[in-house]
Amino acid sequence: MTPVIRVLLVATLLACTLHAEPVTVVVDTPMPPPEWALMERQLLDANSRAAEAFAEKYLDSKGYLLHYPRWGTLDGPDDAIETFHTWTLFHALGGSDSVLELFKKALEGHYQQYKELRTVKTDLAKDGAYHKEFVTKSDWVHTGEGIRGLLYQGLSDWNDPQFQRRIKRFAGLYIGEDPDAPNYDPEHKILRSIWTGSKGPMLHRATAADWVGDPGQGRFHMLHSKGRREQMLDLEEHYPKMLAHCAEYLDSAGDHPLNLGSTSLALHAYALNHEAKYRDWVLEYVGAWKERTIANGGNIPSNIGLDGTIGGEHGGRWYKGTYGWNFTIFDGEIEQVGHRNNFEAGSWPGFSNALLLSGDQSYIDVLRGQMTNLYEHKKVVDGKLMIPRMFGDPRGYKYTGREEWYEWSTRLYTDRLFQIYYWSMDRDDLENIPVKGWLAFLEGKDPSYPEKALAADFERLRGKIEEMRNDPTTPDTRLADWAMRINPVGTDTLLNLMNGGINGGRIWGGLHSRVRYFDPAKKRAGLPSDVASLVERMTDDETVVTLVNVNQVDARAVTVQMGAYGEHQLVEVEIGGKTTPVDDSHLTVRLEPGSGARLTFKVRRYANQPALAAPWDREALLAR
Repeated sequence: MTPVIRVLLVATLLACTLHAEPVTVVVDTPMPPPEWALMERQLLDANSRAAEAFAEKYLDSKGYLLHYPRWGTLDGPDDAIETFHTWTLFHALGGSDSVLELFKKALEGHYQQYKELRTVKTDLAKDGAYHKEFVTKSDWVHTGEGIRGLLYQGLSDWNDPQFQRRIKRFAGLYIGEDPDAPNYDPEHKILRSIWTGSKGPMLHRATAADWVGDPGQGRFHMLHSKGRREQMLDLEEHYPKMLAHCAEYLDSAGDHPLNLGSTSLALHAYALNHEAKYRDWVLEYVGAWKERTIANGGNIPSNIGLDGTIGGEHGGRWYKGTYGWNFTIFDGEIEQVGHRNNFEAGSWPGFSNALLLSGDQSYIDVLRGQMTNLYEHKKVVDGKLMIPRMFGDPRGYKYTGREEWYEWSTRLYTDRLFQIYYWSMDRDDLENIPVKGWLAFLEGKDPSYPEKALAADFERLRGKIEEMRNDPTTPDTRLADWAMRINPVGTDTLLNLMNGGINGGRIWGGLHSRVRYFDPAKKRAGLPSDVASLVERMTDDETVVTLVNVNQVDARAVTVQMGAYGEHQLVEVEIGGKTTPVDDSHLTVRLEPGSGARLTFKVRRYANQPALAAPWDREALLAR
């Protein structure tokens, strides 16, 4: 049946804007709900109910996480709030309002709970883990993990004054606005230490106790301990092992690519109302890293000296430093050598944040160049393709003066390669990426993938709920990371299928998605009830989405925005052979009862400045 599509041009009274009048298209072609659509709706409902059950078990009335609080990176404050890190994104996808409210309850409780913490072995938390509601000092592996939920709160809560104050205050710690936290050196364009936070940078060598905190009393499951997840260990007795785990994590001064994760704070502060200082800082700071990487032969340095020179804290050796290219250590906890290079964890979010703010693909060229350098050294070992993970002296912790690539691994960074392709949409970037899973679906090679992926999410959810119900621990016998691994709220599959989006890894940057949805009736983020969506294809200038109203009685309206922050411009939409000009960042689709259609959006990617607010609030928010 040929679809009947009506186009309504809705007049706007918004002043001082050059945007085209908002466009609404009406779809009334019958579409029996596909299996993927029903599964999506059921999964959104099931995750929402699971979040409520989880909060009932692991939060008290004040929002405190029911556990034994400690300072440290092994099971400290970042793990406690990371327990809820998917909840804000899930709400922005279409989860229930209760999930957002429970996250906010957990966040407020978390700040108070860890404000009350006191340490003796380290000064970092002697007066509490937080100062001005931000961690006193930490590295961006752990700071980044701890703020993931907060970053994406703005996707749903853009008008919340508390969120706005926090995100701007936290960004101010890094752009040089807080005199008590001189983390940024504007002369050399560096963050001055791998340890930064609300009390400024750590410029001396760290201690193992800074990483681990104080010993505690009681028996716990030590999840960071290899092979010991089923054992209950005495915390105080195990404490020497915990110190041994971090015995070589002591280099602190100077900049590190992990710090690029801090740009996510400024990105979201900018996306509130486009204050130029936040954008300017991100592009200045990431631009400095871009220049240094190019000067370093395309390899992202893992330390920048306090004087701004590459390798400046290690005699010019660009590959040294904690979590650096040569961070080969002896882990005294597991009594074996470990290779712990983290060159990509902060740089991928940082450079992609610069892309969101500028539309400049040369930032992604830096990441591509780094991967090209690694793949130039690839080799086949026992029939398996391998690339090096490390550079410098292969002995790492016992320096002999050698400099070479080493530690060949089957860890081929295909996740990072896919992200490069996602941002560039350059078909050449697919060369080293296996065509499977979601990519195979987008390439038209696995049409049944959505149902299989959603079924796997139901299985994962059932497993988490069963684990929660059978949890053998009590509040006084679990550490901060215990409940985190039971968190039932999953977002990856829904983000892929519904929004054409990707997550960034341990340190989240800006959200990257081809589309984002809003409910114009309820004035909230996320798919309206009864509406399901499937992103079926993406190219540089086109996004194909099927929208379905599974409700056979009532019509539904959904506002479809191009990009997570309206950063893409919608040129026109084609439905059933009829093309409608749009020239805006969004349009509204009215789905009559039981109807659905495939929409082909013609877009200009990264044409607009990112904004958090929904389209109907955007002009007012940006005018503040």
